Amino acid sequence: MNLQPTVCGELLELRPLLAEDFDALYAVASDPLVWEQHPEHDRWRKEIFRGYFDEQLASGGGLAVVDRATRVPIGSSRYHDYSAERREVEVGWTFLGRAYWGGTYNRELKRLMLGHAFESVDRVVFCIAHENIRSQRSVEKLGARRVGERRGMLLYELRG
Repeated sequence: MNLQPTVCGELLELRPLLAEDFDALYAVASDPLVWEQHPEHDRWRKEIFRGYFDEQLASGGGLAVVDRATRVPIGSSRYHDYSAERREVEVGWTFLGRAYWGGTYNRELKRLMLGHAFESVDRVVFCIAHENIRSQRSVEKLGARRVGERRGMLLYELRG
């Protein structure tokens, strides 16, 4: 499975995350409300976001989420823990700027990621913090169901 594809939808382009994306993504991530339901509530602080960004970059699965109309990165997401043996991949570490909240952009983002993933796997999982109600509702709207816990977070699955 290619963990860093370039895929395009009507509104968004997903492409491999690049070191040069830091400034544009930090401009989005510097809003404290973006992180209010995440375990790291202070990820809006530059030094904390830098650690998060560097981890995404090093993961080999980080994706920049780009608004096709403006060509500007508006968030990021990631494929993680791909297993050919289990035919499974995790999707997560997603954030979008508040101007892109409300479902339409996140729905397309997940549709693009799921479409790509299900070309190679049978199961996509999401690990979501207990307090992140927005993300829980978002994956439930996609049809994912809660199946347990992993790494201290709620585990949801979607089968292709």
